[in-house]
Amino acid sequence: MTGPTEYPFLKGHGTENDFVLLPDHDASVHGALDPQRVARLCDRRAGLGADGVIRVVRTAALAAVDPDAAALGGDAEWFMDYRNADGSVSEMCGNGLRVLARHLADEGLVDPSAPVVIGTRAGVKDVSYDAGSGTVTLGMGPTTVLGESEVGVGSATGEQWWTATHVDVGNPHAVAFVASLDDAGPLTEAPRHDASVYPHGVNVEFVVDRGVRHVAMRVHERGSGETRSCGTGACAVMAAAAVRDGLGAADAPPAEPVTYRVDVPGGELAVTWCPDGTTLLTGPAVVVARGTTAL
Repeated sequence: MTGPTEYPFLKGHGTENDFVLLPDHDASVHGALDPQRVARLCDRRAGLGADGVIRVVRTAALAAVDPDAAALGGDAEWFMDYRNADGSVSEMCGNGLRVLARHLADEGLVDPSAPVVIGTRAGVKDVSYDAGSGTVTLGMGPTTVLGESEVGVGSATGEQWWTATHVDVGNPHAVAFVASLDDAGPLTEAPRHDASVYPHGVNVEFVVDRGVRHVAMRVHERGSGETRSCGTGACAVMAAAAVRDGLGAADAPPAEPVTYRVDVPGGELAVTWCPDGTTLLTGPAVVVARGTTAL
């Protein structure tokens, strides 16, 4: 596609999972948002550098260029049109959605004193703001613990494999509990996984225990590589840990809300698994820069 010579952008992050935001409220600037543009924006040497790109667009306007996605936004005024760093489309990104929500509040496009809803390819998500702490809480929708599979990584000393818990948070995750986060190696390549279980790829989390209802993780996100944080991944990790700890089951969420602290390389997140099977994700979100680019 042919785009404008220059167009506006913002840069933000949630626990150092960073994003380029493209304000395109009426979907007139970026049209179908081609993968090449996204990949160039995310390039950390020749572009702006990011784990993904978020088009900030009204759901009604998105319908003109991507009606299937817009249909998933329901009655939400705003939609998170999200792309991984390689330009591929992703259903949902928890850290990215918090950054988008922060931008909407900062610009006066939503009222942060009341809950708002934002559309995504994983459905409509509830958002609430805490003015005191500056954190944003997302209602992430259903978190479903499914079966098990195997994930593996290669290293200088050979291959390592672990049994992983398959968790669906609107996008697919494989959660592996390991003795040390170093066991995953450099994660420069996607961990091996069963393509029959994950035909569209998978986000892989490696997890260690830090204390009671307290875990730490590293993540390789499909289409982006290892990132400093992953919101949906933190939700998947929390659910897998709760099931392992006997606080819920694959077919039965906990009877009372259960909250875990999930440490990521870029900071700390709080995840609550609710009796109705949904999860709440709470963490910081900041916008750090804005400008124009011709990429």
